Amino acid sequence: MEILPLNAYVYNQNKVDIKDVIAPPYDVIDSKYQQDLYERSKYNIVRLILSKEEDKYGSAKRDFENWKNENILIKTQKPSIFYIIQKYTNEKGKKIERKGFIARNKIEDFSTKKILPHEFTMGGPKQDRLNLVTATGAFFSQIFMVYNDKTQTIEKMVQKYLDKAPYMQVTDDLGVENLVYLIDDVDDIKIIQKTLEDKTLLIADGHHRYETSMNYSKLHPENEEAKYVMSYFTNAADENLIIYPTHRIVEKDFSKEEILSAVKKHYDIVELNDKEEFLDCIEKENKKQITTGLIIKNDNKFYVLKLKKDEEKKVNSAPSLQKLDLMVLHELILKGELGFKNEELMAQNGIKYEKKEEVSFNAINQGASAVFIMAYPKMEDIINISSAGERMPQKSTYFYPKLLSGIVINPLI
Repeated sequence: MEILPLNAYVYNQNKVDIKDVIAPPYDVIDSKYQQDLYERSKYNIVRLILSKEEDKYGSAKRDFENWKNENILIKTQKPSIFYIIQKYTNEKGKKIERKGFIARNKIEDFSTKKILPHEFTMGGPKQDRLNLVTATGAFFSQIFMVYNDKTQTIEKMVQKYLDKAPYMQVTDDLGVENLVYLIDDVDDIKIIQKTLEDKTLLIADGHHRYETSMNYSKLHPENEEAKYVMSYFTNAADENLIIYPTHRIVEKDFSKEEILSAVKKHYDIVELNDKEEFLDCIEKENKKQITTGLIIKNDNKFYVLKLKKDEEKKVNSAPSLQKLDLMVLHELILKGELGFKNEELMAQNGIKYEKKEEVSFNAINQGASAVFIMAYPKMEDIINISSAGERMPQKSTYFYPKLLSGIVINPLI
């Protein structure tokens, strides 16, 4: 994979406080949060990535140009790569430090198998992002890419940078601390380029943004800058790269007997009384066979569901997808036994997809019939599915923390 440093625009820290101008990705910002970010600063990046003006693309272009003219946004002195450490504490109280870097990569068609998608995309968001980059001539957010380097060459090289004060340091609204280090030494950049030159990339998040970059590049073949896209790269070999599950909350009305009757046809069931033992058991058993958790309304037990031998073969899909717990749950239980239509699952009609574990457990007390607690996804499964040219079910993976918008801007013109 061809990697290049960024001729980046960054916020001028002599003129703005970084915590006032950063924002999460546009697709997780609701209208209330959008207004909060607007009020935080007249230079907040939300005014570019998710303007609330009537002519949102025109206003983004105007603000982007004005901020450059006012030196609110300035160019880095040299082409640079931005190394980022994100520190946070997960729901179980464990301290995590996810590491990665922002650079540019050559845009590749999926047919080359150099870049692998793992989810389907929708047309609306792609057109919206294409309109924005066409108006502004810049990318404001990164694609989230995963590569695999067991030698951890880059992690070893950057240690010398971590002894110095970071170029940028900011804690986001979710309490994630972001430490940003600027790498502009030519020899160090070459080490990063050499490490990734033979690597395949998996798109972990940002499928819409990547396909937008492909479309923009095809529309502007004369633009050399448009042949590359800004991405964040993290190493699958790092234990700090954790993929979180997205749980399934069944909101349609089913009785306890109906739910248990459905799952008993396909799973062996272990009944437990302790929540922590339940969660530990799911992860332990999932290493050996497909395992899912279940809690039911008006019931004080926790059910560990272990898929019966060869049941996955009943799933009408590619072999790589038959090994995926969510695919089995969707096809055999939600659709096959409980009667959900595919359109209902896509639209989350009668079912809700929830990332937060505690919210999922509390849903039982708020009227949900049942909640399926999913095991942590395995990177190996995602890579195998993507390498086979398949895509995973909707909302299969959740990569946390989200990457901030406003750390780096990639101009194309």
